[in-house]
Amino acid sequence: MISKFINKNFYIDFSIVISVYFIDRLTKMFVIQLDKNNLGSDIFNSTYLNIVLIWNKGIAFGLLSFNEDYLYNILSVIISMIVVVLVIMSIKSQGFKRYSLLMVIGGALGNLHDRIFFKAVPDFIDFHIGSFHWFIFNVSDIFITFGIISLIVLEISSNKEEKYE
Repeated sequence: MISKFINKNFYIDFSIVISVYFIDRLTKMFVIQLDKNNLGSDIFNSTYLNIVLIWNKGIAFGLLSFNEDYLYNILSVIISMIVVVLVIMSIKSQGFKRYSLLMVIGGALGNLHDRIFFKAVPDFIDFHIGSFHWFIFNVSDIFITFGIISLIVLEISSNKEEKYE
């Protein structure tokens, strides 16, 4: 049964997920270390980009932040279940849709790792124009966002093709 899933594509898919996960881990460890060395001050500031470490206890962009541990744990379990569903979807998918799902899985595993071991996700990329700041995010969030946008575009384009046939 397992040998059915382990083939050349499995190794490529696994490499994508692990690459996203490790890129995220390396950037987070680097920023956490820089934050420790700088004693918590801003790590980098420029006209449009700041690198500053914050600890996010919610989901994407700080939404649904909880102080209660049981709500945080429930949210973490829900995220774990979503990752399992995404893995199943990626096994059944092919082409660009599969790679989009794999990016989301890799990013979700990176953030889930932090939720389990740190009880929060380190976010550090702060884009801004003047005093308007976008939500602070991390590398996992970039991969998750790109994967989700790709899935939306694929869905919209496939619906248009079906409509004209």
